Amino acid sequence: MARPTGLIASKGIELLTWSTPNGYKASILLEELKEAYGLQYTSQGINIGQNIQKEPWFTAINPNGRIPAIVDHDHGDLAVFEGNAILSYLSRRYDTEKLFSFAADDDDYTRAESWIGWQHGGLGPMQGQANHFVRAAKEKIPYGMQRYVGETERLYGILDARLKDRDYVVGPGRGKYSIADIALLGWVNALRGTTISIEQFPSVKAWLERCWERPAVQKGFQVPSAPSSSALKPQVGEVAEKTQELKELVDKAKKQYGYVYSSP
Repeated sequence: MARPTGLIASKGIELLTWSTPNGYKASILLEELKEAYGLQYTSQGINIGQNIQKEPWFTAINPNGRIPAIVDHDHGDLAVFEGNAILSYLSRRYDTEKLFSFAADDDDYTRAESWIGWQHGGLGPMQGQANHFVRAAKEKIPYGMQRYVGETERLYGILDARLKDRDYVVGPGRGKYSIADIALLGWVNALRGTTISIEQFPSVKAWLERCWERPAVQKGFQVPSAPSSSALKPQVGEVAEKTQELKELVDKAKKQYGYVYSSP
């Protein structure tokens, strides 16, 4: 794939994204809208390892220099950035039958906003920091590892309790698949990066399996490429050995600082 240097579409939605938990929010919803309404979109892979998202043409679209971002060429070339803002915009404008969202006067609209805000301000940032201190940081700092892995566990405990008697996060009865679920999918699928096993949270695991059954979810996770791993698939070989090695470091850090799991 050629290195992107600017927008390439003149109509429809143009998605600028990469294979990250936040990036998958936009691609999964766009695939759902495509399947339900025939909404077409164009996508470009923005390799964040090459800092394409920092180039002037991209920061003209998203001043923060982050993916994902979309440009709606059918609506005055409106640029929308931040994954959760994209979910809100696309569902408000293109989910006309409220298949994946809720009417503004429905209390579940507010409930969905609350859970999406919880993901955006809590689960995503904490899990991202856990992954950074456990996997990416050259120096393995015990306090940082136990702090962020522990907070990620706490948040997953909240989500597990929410899903104990529900199929989806928001909606009447046992819930309705919606943007509240889509906001979480990429992050939950990447949970193993923190060394936390999804087996610790059986209701979350059942929810993720349920969501993965949707064809649009499977397709959305392919844009621009599939995730390197999934919380639902066992690791093998050197990858599994590395995760176990890191988990032992995290467990040692937890013991050092007296961490005891508690949620909420």
